[in-house]
Amino acid sequence: MSEKTRKTAVLFDVDDTLYDQTVPFKEAYAEYFGAEPAVPADVIYPVTRKYSDRVYSRAMAGEITMEEMYIYRVQKAFGEFDISITDKEALDFQKIYADRQRHIHMSPLMEEILSFCSERAELGIITNGPSAHQWNKVKSLRAERWVPHENIFVSAEVGAEKPERKIFDCAKRGMGLEDTEVWFVGDAYPLDVVGALNAGWNAVWMNRRRREKPEDAGKTGPGRVACVETEEELDGFIRELLE
Repeated sequence: MSEKTRKTAVLFDVDDTLYDQTVPFKEAYAEYFGAEPAVPADVIYPVTRKYSDRVYSRAMAGEITMEEMYIYRVQKAFGEFDISITDKEALDFQKIYADRQRHIHMSPLMEEILSFCSERAELGIITNGPSAHQWNKVKSLRAERWVPHENIFVSAEVGAEKPERKIFDCAKRGMGLEDTEVWFVGDAYPLDVVGALNAGWNAVWMNRRRREKPEDAGKTGPGRVACVETEEELDGFIRELLE
């Protein structure tokens, strides 16, 4: 099959890709810590993500509980600013944050991107996390307007999580993408970009937070990488790719 007639598939991560993850965080943060907190939400958010990333795989493997992960990331983040947070405070904040995550939504532009893609490519989702938690996000985003239910792959159900090749291979088999050019769009370079490349796919790094590329990021395979920092840039890239 020639490159001109070869099918294309575009799969997306969920958190901080299909929606801006800082929105529910900021809403929960303002409700719990007040309108003028000691540490602004924009400052504390990336710090909580740093500590969350450090123990996420342990939580998924059952080495620590999800509650222990929530406590750890909040306490360690505030600890960097010499602020003490109790276990109860960390879990109370998480409860509000989880509620806000049940009311997330895509921007109008992201909806346009998915609509455009759905008419020109196979669409899918690969997301890490507990099954019920991630499916609640998918439902809140109403992603199944464009992505078939059977094309959504959650790590807890697959038994593997990004960047493991197994979850990408599972999606490829499930969607029948053996003779397809596949692109994966995600925000986490070590998980989404490296995982996609190591699976033989291409990747779009949705770098909303303008993070530096990890120095130890590994890459194997011939896949291409594109970097975008805004939904407008993603829209432009997708349109050029599929038109």
